[in-house]
This record gives sequence, structure tokens and C-alpha cells, in this order.
Amino acid sequence: MTLANHNYRRWLLFCLWLIASVAISWRVLTSLLNYSLGNDDASHILLIPFISAWLLYLDRRRIFSHLSSDIALSIPLTILGSLSVMWSSPARLESHSLTALGLVLLWIAGFALAFGWEATKTARFPLLFLFLFIPLPEALLGKVVYFLQRGSTEITALFFSLTPVPVLREGFVFHLPRFSIEVARECSGIRSSIALLVLAILTGHLLLKSFWRQTVLVLAGIVVMIIKNGIRIVTLTLLANYVDPGFLYGNLHREGGVVFFMIGLLLLVPVLWLLRRGESRDDSRAIKVPAEAV
Repeated sequence: MTLANHNYRRWLLFCLWLIASVAISWRVLTSLLNYSLGNDDASHILLIPFISAWLLYLDRRRIFSHLSSDIALSIPLTILGSLSVMWSSPARLESHSLTALGLVLLWIAGFALAFGWEATKTARFPLLFLFLFIPLPEALLGKVVYFLQRGSTEITALFFSLTPVPVLREGFVFHLPRFSIEVARECSGIRSSIALLVLAILTGHLLLKSFWRQTVLVLAGIVVMIIKNGIRIVTLTLLANYVDPGFLYGNLHREGGVVFFMIGLLLLVPVLWLLRRGESRDDSRAIKVPAEAV
């Protein structure tokens, strides 16, 4: 059997494995997809498998250079994934997380079976990235939203203190001369925050080499989430106070998330530039040492 035919059989096995995983979970999977399409907090999950596949394609030469089959890793992941899918039920909201977890474990199990331990280890980032496919359980999502809501309130208070507008704060409520606003759950910006976090993770993986710098970029992304939410709240409030109260419920409020998302990206660019510059300096030092030794 030629190498090409052998690799073809591996890919055929993996594709059949993916089809089988979707088939056995079809009932709960459709419920998960409907949940994602109808819920802003989970709208990103549909893109995650495609992004993971794109990452595998980008690094395909390195990932698929040494192929084998890892049954020892595949069997426990298959058992855990199958149990998760079977335990899921479309009638229970928390089952969406369980369904996605089961599918991710099954997909990684199929990858390990078809391509082996070395390929799985080399492809660890695209495979671990698949865990973003799992929607946060409601209890955990509530804590994340509260964290963003609280952080947005604090940064909003800071921004208001830098303006001449008289403001009285009571918890999440800000009283202005003409009206009062509340930093409600909907003001947490969870959808754009998740998008910004996913983008920070991807950018760190693609453009930064060291793990600690990648971590710094992700942490900076979390801070930027809160800052851009504060900018959005203060901007809309000031426009409503000095220009037109309609800004509090107009198009910029409902559909202006993209504008403030771009502001968040602009805030993240200098952090990325500094981290890349630091890596370039480290690389140049690493090159000079052997040259001086010679």
C-alpha cells in the first residue's frame, strides 16, 4: 500500500468518524444549534469548528508529518464523549453544554485514532480551541455577565469622573441632570466581549511565540472588553444628554456594537505591538550570543 493510499484511508476514517458523531447526536445537536442561533451569548459557537479546521489546515505540514494511531487515547475520550451525548436532552437547557462537550471529546478521539499521538500533540491548540464550542452553563454565564456588568459600571464611573457632567451613582444606576441610566445585564456586552476574547486568543497563537506573552494578550483582551463597554455607555449617555435622548434607544445603541468592537481592537493593537517588539528583541539577543561565542 502506498503512502498516499494509507493517508487517504486515515482521512476517510476521520471523516466517517465525524459523520457518525453528528448522526448519533443529531437530536440534541439540532437543539444546540437552535440555541446558538437564538441566543446572542452563544452565537459564536457555530464558527468554532470551522476556525479550528482552518488552524489545522494552516499548520498541516507540521501536524501531519508523523502519523500513527493512538487507540489508548481514543478509547477513554470516546467513552466520555458518548456518555455526555447520551446524557444530554433537548428538554434541559444545561444539556447544551453537555452535548457540545461530548462532541468535542468525540472529535478529538477520532483525530487521535486516525492520526496518532504525535499529530494530536502537535495539533493541541486547534483541538483545545474546540472547547470554545461549548456554551457556558447558565450559572457560570451569569457570573461572567455579572463580572462584565460590574466592571463596566466601575469604568463608566471613572470615565464620568473625567467629564464635567454632574453624576450621582447608586449601585448600577447613574443619575444625570436630565435622566438616569442603569448598567443592566444587557449592557455587559457579552457577545462582543466573547468575540474580542476569541480574537485575542487566535491573534496570540498566530503572531506570538511565547506562552506568557499569549497569556498577557488574552488578559489585556479581558481588560479591553470592560473598557470598551464603559466607552460605549458613557458615549451614548453624553450624546443623549447633550444632543438627543434618542441615542439611548436608537440605532447606535441597538446596532452600534461593531463600532465599539473596533474601538476595542484599536485599544488592543498597541499591546500586541509591544509584545511582538519584545519577542523580536529576545530573538535578536538569541542570535547574537552564538555569533559572539564564535
